[in-house]
Amino acid sequence: MIKTATRSTIFLFLLLGFLGFSQNKKNFSSIPNILQQIIPNERIDSWVLVYNSYGKNQEIRTSGGKKDYTPQFSGFNLFPTEDSFYYIVYATGGKMNYITDLEGLRKFVGKIDNAEEAAIILTADGYMVDEEFKDVAGNYYEDAASYYLDLGKLTSKECPYQKTHYTLTVNKSSGTVSNVKDNGTYIELYNKKCANNPRLLKIQKKEEPKDDPKKSTKRK
Repeated sequence: MIKTATRSTIFLFLLLGFLGFSQNKKNFSSIPNILQQIIPNERIDSWVLVYNSYGKNQEIRTSGGKKDYTPQFSGFNLFPTEDSFYYIVYATGGKMNYITDLEGLRKFVGKIDNAEEAAIILTADGYMVDEEFKDVAGNYYEDAASYYLDLGKLTSKECPYQKTHYTLTVNKSSGTVSNVKDNGTYIELYNKKCANNPRLLKIQKKEEPKDDPKKSTKRK
């Protein structure tokens, strides 16, 4: 009886240890490294991921034979404030195809093969890997059934500018989001033009200085 109880206790600790280990969060790498983890589901001959910054193209990843293509002047961003952009060129059946928006990127990714692809798919819905705040909006963990991603979202461009972070549960088999948990605002920035700026309101509430009665004179 004692041996059975001991074995049960050991098993319980091992199980808890395994669950704790499986929920260790991993920070996502940089945006270029996330995009390099794409595994296209379509049958393609070759593809190249291009990064454009200040009009200069840089090939971040190439897969398959090298093909000539036409440089693009627009593309997609995975982070709202980026001045640069990315685009993908892929060849299939002797035809060159270009991906310059998030919806096209979603279709190119297809079935989710890893956590990076899950994050990429969710950018089409406004979510993002916030490289400046990875601890709250740029990490994930996984189990046998799902990915659990902590991502950010720009929830206001007006006063105040703010970002909110969410935990999204993505099913590995179907790619569907089964749960979205709102973890609250993690950035809230005001400026002088914000009518609801707390500092401005505090200044406005201050009483105006009263006139000194000694300086006032009465006319006879």
